[in-house]
Amino acid sequence: MTLFAILLATLAAGIGSVWLAAALSFGVLARYTQHMLSLAAGALLATAFMHLLPEAFESQAGAKELFTALLLGLVFFFLLDKAELWHHGHEHHHSQPHHDEAAGHAGHGHAHAAKPGSWAVLTGDSLHAFGDGILIASAFVADFRLGAITAVAVLAHEVPHHMGDLVVLRGGSGNQRMALVKVSMAGAVTALGGLVGYVLVDALQDFLPYFLVVASSSFVYVALADLIPQLQKRLTARETTAQIAWLAVGIALVTLVSGAAHSH
Repeated sequence: MTLFAILLATLAAGIGSVWLAAALSFGVLARYTQHMLSLAAGALLATAFMHLLPEAFESQAGAKELFTALLLGLVFFFLLDKAELWHHGHEHHHSQPHHDEAAGHAGHGHAHAAKPGSWAVLTGDSLHAFGDGILIASAFVADFRLGAITAVAVLAHEVPHHMGDLVVLRGGSGNQRMALVKVSMAGAVTALGGLVGYVLVDALQDFLPYFLVVASSSFVYVALADLIPQLQKRLTARETTAQIAWLAVGIALVTLVSGAAHSH
């Protein structure tokens, strides 16, 4: 039953996020991109600090060890972004003025030139999706409801990320449908990560708190390093109010889902 739930949740998060991203990128919802970023940031931070970390600290693992894992996780994701920016920086010959606004993940966004960056984006997407699958599986093994919340959080933070990826792929081929198909296939790798994660976590229960802490470090890094900096640009009082409201909505959604889940 748990494995079935993991596969269902990973497919929903992996492919569903791509389809939502396409609706936002190519459809009439494109103008709500900034609101989506605020919502995702709030949901990510609430999931990390109100669910994943408390779950990890309720275990037998020591606080110092868990905080060390959190710190190393944040540094790791920072270095991963740096490595990708450095590796693909030489391909960025032409500016893409609208790309930075649409890309939810800085390391996967403006550093890619359209054509040479296409395969790099898909490779990065696949690796990222595989990792997301492992994180979702870890959360499901810890607690069924926590797994569902984590899957929703992954979906939320992958939407703005995939929006940037779709812009790159569409720029390389000029074909929206092929861009959607390719990114969807990369998103489907989330299910493979979920399967591997289920087997791995089942065999290594003692390491579960550390998986949860690494998951939270991923969410905190994406929210603080990628999403929130984009919300700091060109703000009017009205835009600022809207952003704070959507950030609060993201936090409230996660809190409400959690409250309903734990009221049994």
